[in-house]
Amino acid sequence: MRQQGFSLIELLMGLMITGIVLSLVSPALAALTETNHREAAANSLVAGLRSARSEAITRSQTVMIHAIDGDWSQGWRIIVDVNGKGYEDSSNPLLVERRSGTRVPIFGNRYVRTSIRFSNLGEPLHNGFQAGTLHVCAAREPVSQHQVVLASNGRVSLRSQKTEQALCAGGNDSEQRADA
Repeated sequence: MRQQGFSLIELLMGLMITGIVLSLVSPALAALTETNHREAAANSLVAGLRSARSEAITRSQTVMIHAIDGDWSQGWRIIVDVNGKGYEDSSNPLLVERRSGTRVPIFGNRYVRTSIRFSNLGEPLHNGFQAGTLHVCAAREPVSQHQVVLASNGRVSLRSQKTEQALCAGGNDSEQRADA
């Protein structure tokens, strides 16, 4: 009686072929996963900005959206800015908090570096003017994959253009001023 099955050489060849296929597929899968995380982060940020603006108009109060610990990559919070001190005043009511588990690099230029404040009319406030762009960056290159754009009238839009961006290289202060 002869047993049916694979010989050791056949099993090793099968494992070798599987290893080769996986080594070819895994970089593409990692790139696809990273792309999905960036897109989700950009959409979440757009939804948050629109929600903050809507809350400001609905409540007829100043509402602020700010980066958690000053870093948009960690997530954001929407608060009612009762006394004008923003996130520095812990007594301001928290409306929404969205934490990011993926740590997609996100950098804002001058006026939207860490926070955005909307007036009761839904206009962004920052000493009379606030507009800017939040760049959702690629992980390993200085490229902005998605741009969350805040217009001076409060309109929020999402652009998905792959462009070189100095902020994505590390977001240093002088580059942020130049991009404003």
